[in-house]
Amino acid sequence: MTYDLAARSTRRHWLARVAAVATLGAPLGGLQAQTAAAPLRIGYQKSASLLALQKSQGTLERRLSGLGVSVRWVEFPAGPQLLEGLNVGAVDIGFVGEAPPIFAQAAGANFVYVGHDPAAPESEAIVVPRDSALKSVAELKGKKVALNKGSNVHYLLVRALEKAGLKYGDVQPVFLPPADARAAFERGAVDAWVIWDPFLAAVQKQTGARILADGRGVVNNYAYYLAERTYAERYPQVIEALFEDTVERGRWLKDNLKQAAALIAPLQGLDLEVVELSLKRHPLGVTPLSPAVVAEQQKIADLFAELKLIPQPIQVAQLVWKPAAAGRVAAR
Repeated sequence: MTYDLAARSTRRHWLARVAAVATLGAPLGGLQAQTAAAPLRIGYQKSASLLALQKSQGTLERRLSGLGVSVRWVEFPAGPQLLEGLNVGAVDIGFVGEAPPIFAQAAGANFVYVGHDPAAPESEAIVVPRDSALKSVAELKGKKVALNKGSNVHYLLVRALEKAGLKYGDVQPVFLPPADARAAFERGAVDAWVIWDPFLAAVQKQTGARILADGRGVVNNYAYYLAERTYAERYPQVIEALFEDTVERGRWLKDNLKQAAALIAPLQGLDLEVVELSLKRHPLGVTPLSPAVVAEQQKIADLFAELKLIPQPIQVAQLVWKPAAAGRVAAR
C-alpha cells in the first residue's frame, strides 16, 4: 500500500503526539503499570475486513502484550448498534461509517473521533435487482428503499436523491439491518437497497444486482475510529499501538490481497471473489481528522438536523480527540 509523503508525515506527527501523551501521563512504574488492568475492548463488524484480519492473525494482541494489555473483540451487526455499545461502556474503541457517530452525538453519547480511513465512495451503493425496470435514481420516486437507519448509506441515499432532483420524502425508506434487507431485496419486498461492502459485493456477485449509483461524485464515505472519551484520555499509548498495527496490516493486505482475502473470506462467511472485490474498493491507512474531514462530517450533521433525522444541531469538532500533551510538548 502506498501513501503520499504528506499523509505519512501527518500520521507520524500524530502518533508522536499520542506517544508523548502516553509518556508524560504515565505514572511511576511505566506504561505497563498504567494499562495492565485495562483490556482493550474493540467493537467491530464482520464487514470491517481489516479488523477481521487483525483479529484472525493476532497481531494486535502481540503488539499490546508488551504493555500488559489484553484484547477483547466484540462483534456488532452494524454501526448504530456498535455506537450503543460504546455509549453504555461495552467497548472502548469502535470502527464505523460516517452517519452513526452523528446520531450518537445527537443522543448525547460519550465518545471522541480518534482517526479515520481514506474516502471509499465506491464501497457503498444503491442497488436494484438484476431484472428491475429501474434504470436511474430519479426513478426511485415513490419506491421502497431498504437501508440501515443511521448508517453511512443513510447519507448516500439523501445525497443521491438530491443529485437526481428528488427529496428524501419522495421515497419510502424501509429500515432494516443488512441480513433482513438482503432477504427483503431478494423476495421483492423492496424496490432498491442502499448497502455497503462486503454486503454490496456479495449481492452483486451472488444475485447479479445492478448498481444505480455508488458514492462517486456524491459522498466521500469515510470510516471512523471512535473511542470512549475517558479511555482515550487515559490510554493514548494503546490507541497508538492499535493504529501502528492497523497501518502495518493495511499495507500487508494491499500487497497480498489474494492471500488476505483467503484469510478474511471464512471469517465473513463469504466467497473469495466477493471479498476480493470488496477489498479492492476500500483504501486503507488510518490518519487523524484534518479540518477538511471534520468539515465534511459537519455537512452530514447539518443535513440530518435539517431533515429532522436528529433532534438538534451538533458540532462535530467538539468530539475530535486532541492528545492533551501536544501543547506541553511544544512548550518544552
